[in-house]
Amino acid sequence: MTRDALIIAHGQPSAPDGPEAEIAALAAQVEAALPGWRVRGATLAAPDALEIALAETAAPVVFPFFMSDGWFIRTALPERLAAAGRPDLTIRTPFGLLPATRALAEDVLRRALLMRGWPAEKTRLICAAHGSGRSARPAQTARALAEAAGAALGFAELRCGFIEEPPPLTEALAGTGQRALCLPLFVAHWGHVREDLPAAVAAAGFEGAVLPPLGADPGVPDLIARNLAGLD
Repeated sequence: MTRDALIIAHGQPSAPDGPEAEIAALAAQVEAALPGWRVRGATLAAPDALEIALAETAAPVVFPFFMSDGWFIRTALPERLAAAGRPDLTIRTPFGLLPATRALAEDVLRRALLMRGWPAEKTRLICAAHGSGRSARPAQTARALAEAAGAALGFAELRCGFIEEPPPLTEALAGTGQRALCLPLFVAHWGHVREDLPAAVAAAGFEGAVLPPLGADPGVPDLIARNLAGLD
């Protein structure tokens, strides 16, 4: 018996087509790692994409490809599901709140340190995140993930900076020196990572290394597949 899953991300309202294609590609990778499942992807930003995906699936498990469970997960997504006549679907824990995602962040940072030959105790970690004017949850989640990774690896200093709330990302990046890693706590290379993050890096005169967004790591499709299968 085939089971259905639907990976949902926010996407990019100003240019929805690219992220929509990326989520479809991610869903295909997850499906390839998950025998017996049919996996679809949709973004909230692409007009009618969620509703079309729901109409084409029986009773999908919903996997929120979000870094937190703020307003979009607690309010916007349930409202969209209810409006589509599917208020009873199972919504999994968002990507950013999973223990496996925390372990992934630690692994990403461990590899980054090893590749550069930098001891963690002499390296600063700056986590770049979105934040929110609607909910405290995104910032809380980002700080919890950053603090766990920082403590596990023993960084010399840990900072968090945000796009939509204080402390601003520019402030967090400033004065950190050359031995510093910036980990973007975002799910993809979308607008904030392509535009806001480079602008903050330039404004702060950041001299360290900016890593790819956490959700773009090659291990993410397998992480999602394991979650859907109930293995993590």
